[in-house]
Amino acid sequence: MHASAQSLTIKICGLSTPGTLAAALDAGADWIGLVHFPRSPRHVGWDTARALSAQARGRAQRVVLLVDPDDAELDAALEAVDPDLVQLHGSESPERVSMIRARAGRPVMKALGIGTAADLARIPAYARAADRLLLDAKAPAGASLPGGNGRAFDWDVLAGADLPAGWMLSGGLTPETVAEALARTGATAIDVSSGVESAPGVKEPARIAAFVAAARGR
Repeated sequence: MHASAQSLTIKICGLSTPGTLAAALDAGADWIGLVHFPRSPRHVGWDTARALSAQARGRAQRVVLLVDPDDAELDAALEAVDPDLVQLHGSESPERVSMIRARAGRPVMKALGIGTAADLARIPAYARAADRLLLDAKAPAGASLPGGNGRAFDWDVLAGADLPAGWMLSGGLTPETVAEALARTGATAIDVSSGVESAPGVKEPARIAAFVAAARGR
């Protein structure tokens, strides 16, 4: 069943400029994501992340995305961004997720790559360690990025799955496909990055607005 417009949580991830962040906030995004991962075209350094976080404060939940961070990187993220939530997008084990959550002292969301139904077997262990799970398309073999590859997974693998409260759907969502994704999965939280870009890392304000409108059925 499609989530109501009021209950749907929308996250725009990989924002890197004041203008595109403003577009996401003006469109009504609930969460904004700042990526700190040098190999990503969406990477922002700590000075930029600090300024963008300040811009979004009070208007949206601020998420910092890290990939297999050590304690020093985590501490730097907390100092610069003061995030409402830490998103982990690497190969962190459930034990490491728990350690990061304790050190950060704030909620943690763990991204899990999904390709087939067999990938759902990891969900219970991570659900116990994290506050939320983000189900993303599994990166293709040889990909340099763990996410943001513009790919969707087969949403039908989620049919009948026992998914934890608050799970978030990601992976290849676009203004053109998000309504179908919501209808087929019953997701109440969604994340988009490459689907609102004109080129890798280049957010397009018109597509951000179109995505939020389509997701909310406007």
